[in-house]
Amino acid sequence: MGHNLLKGKRGIIFGALDENSIAWKTAEKVYQEGGRFVLTNAPIAMRMGKINELAKKCEAEIIPADATSVTDLEHLVSRAVEILGGKLDFILHSIGMSPNVRKGRDYGDLNYEWMMKTLDVSGVSFHKVMQVAEKQDALNEWGSIMALSYIAAQRTYPGYSDMAQAKAVLESIARSYGARLGHQKKVRVNTISQSPTPTTAGSGVGGFDVFLDFAEKMSPLGNATAEECADYIVIMFSDYTRKVTMQNLMHDGGFSTSGITQAIVDDLMPKG
Repeated sequence: MGHNLLKGKRGIIFGALDENSIAWKTAEKVYQEGGRFVLTNAPIAMRMGKINELAKKCEAEIIPADATSVTDLEHLVSRAVEILGGKLDFILHSIGMSPNVRKGRDYGDLNYEWMMKTLDVSGVSFHKVMQVAEKQDALNEWGSIMALSYIAAQRTYPGYSDMAQAKAVLESIARSYGARLGHQKKVRVNTISQSPTPTTAGSGVGGFDVFLDFAEKMSPLGNATAEECADYIVIMFSDYTRKVTMQNLMHDGGFSTSGITQAIVDDLMPKG
């Protein structure tokens, strides 16, 4: 049951692939709270996913777009404003991809062309989205723009490879563009550093199941689920968080602030 937190608000949601994805859960929650939006994803991702099912459920139109293509984004933003009948109040950037991770390249043997693709898709595309929206004057005052990050932007994790650099770029862009859009239109820009989440993208990292269990034991509140992340995003899109901007918001059950927990101590204690 919704509370109309987003009644009358319009936006764009990037990256909904299937029911496991955070963008998918967010779309459902935004719709439940009265928000209206268009859905978008890269054409190849759309063929792999179930976005048509989500669009029907949420009464949303789909506009295919490669988030690394300024031309595609220009069409996306202008059409979204036209379809929704006004400027945008929220945008969710839920995009991440690394060819090096997908193809199992060791960090000391990266394909640099692939690395540049990782940075473009997972980081620089966030700048492109906001630059296009700014140039088209497509944002309402007090709007909210969110992107999904991960703590690997600050700490090293085996298997995360060049995605760590992409997330660091993403968070830096949020701060720089957050300052710009805040001065211009009171629009806030933030990232959410989510717990490891068993999405299609997250599960592609080697040893994911082991790390999921480790993070659960390191988090006093346990790992945050995709649905709980969607709840947080809804709050960040709402008018209740108007003065929160340029932040990387930890949504990880306390993982990022825990040195060690008793559960980990118990695991490491000699048995017998």
